[in-house]
Amino acid sequence: MEPYGDQLAVWPQEGRHILAQFDDDTVIVYQAYRPAIGRFAAENGAFGGDFSFSRMSWVKPNFLWMMYRSGWGTKVNQEVTLALRIRRAFFDSLLAEAVPSSWDRDQFATEEEWTRAVGRSSVRLQWDPDHHPSGAKSERRAIQLGLRGEVLEVFGRRELMEVIDLSAFVAEQVSALSSGGPSALFTPRERVYRPADPATAMRLGLAEV
Repeated sequence: MEPYGDQLAVWPQEGRHILAQFDDDTVIVYQAYRPAIGRFAAENGAFGGDFSFSRMSWVKPNFLWMMYRSGWGTKVNQEVTLALRIRRAFFDSLLAEAVPSSWDRDQFATEEEWTRAVGRSSVRLQWDPDHHPSGAKSERRAIQLGLRGEVLEVFGRRELMEVIDLSAFVAEQVSALSSGGPSALFTPRERVYRPADPATAMRLGLAEV
């Protein structure tokens, strides 16, 4: 973990960037679930129980963007925040396979071409405004990845190296933010992540740092 202010000072302020906590071998992505699903995954190190593998599941490598979406763990069915550690090679494979959730004219000449790509891929990607701890929009864009089918099965049952329940930490930081503002906030240490294959970075439209 690291003070939010220290990270803000080194993060790019605009453009498409993947902010993530990573090391030489792994990357952490986040998702928030209802207690029955989140606690099962934390206890078993894999998804199962009430988790549905027949639906698309969206994961986010950016902690603060996850907090915006889950209301810091206060939204219904998003009370349990999980940090999900996966191999970098697998994460890069998701980025390489990902197809935009809406037609990107720079990547697909026609809407029909994009539609065919969507049908072939089990990974969606979406760029959205990143958010400050207050919930205000940033000029920086944040990525989320939607997984379905066999890819979701592989992610949820075989590729998870570690499942960490961050719910107590999230509650602590909500309290710190409320009482002391952003300067009192600690968040997972994140830096700009770039996939190993430059062609993937180009296709995603990642901005230069």
